[in-house]
Amino acid sequence: MMNSPDERSLPQKISEDIISLILEENLQPGDKLPNETVLCEKLNAGRSSVREAMKLLASRNIVTIRQGSGTYIAKTPGMVEDPLGFTFISNKKKLVHDLLEVRFLLEPSIASMAAANADEEDIQKIIKLCDEIEDLLKNNEDHIQKDIEFHTAIALSSKNVVVPRLVPVINSSIPLFVEMTRNTLHKETIESHREIAEAIAAHDTLRAQDAMYLHLVYNRKTIQKSI
Repeated sequence: MMNSPDERSLPQKISEDIISLILEENLQPGDKLPNETVLCEKLNAGRSSVREAMKLLASRNIVTIRQGSGTYIAKTPGMVEDPLGFTFISNKKKLVHDLLEVRFLLEPSIASMAAANADEEDIQKIIKLCDEIEDLLKNNEDHIQKDIEFHTAIALSSKNVVVPRLVPVINSSIPLFVEMTRNTLHKETIESHREIAEAIAAHDTLRAQDAMYLHLVYNRKTIQKSI
């Protein structure tokens, strides 16, 4: 149950005031917050209360405190690294299977939305990441981070404010999929990523949806062989 305004501690109240300030000033992930002195003046609060408020915000992954540098808006504000607690699911094969089922529900539609709404900058980023993943795979180098960035770029291109918040579900599954398939899907990954990127670039919603679905089918077939 949420605390009423009267039951909130002073640091809690100040932390909410800081969130309001972030929204009012339209600060973006990676932007630096005003220094402590400025915040104290703006919020009419003492230094100790502001510091405690910042610790609360850091614990919620809204800000990142860098010693000697300042306080910054977190890259994914409010989203912790493992929001759904996948770390604590011991049966990784079951986890991979169930994550894939959820991805089938989400990602084809996300790709379709991206094809409908992506602007030129989005498209160029998706194509660039597609090229980088292909180069890494052809050189037998680790492509996981770029793969995560590729799927994240597609989610952001959907222009749906909820979809990027679902990205941790997708991102957390990618390393598990690569491990489970023993990183053998080089040709299929290159071809299906390219088809997804080209469909989004062409603003072809149905083609993008089908391409993403096929990409997941490749993963499912290989995972089923390994289980």
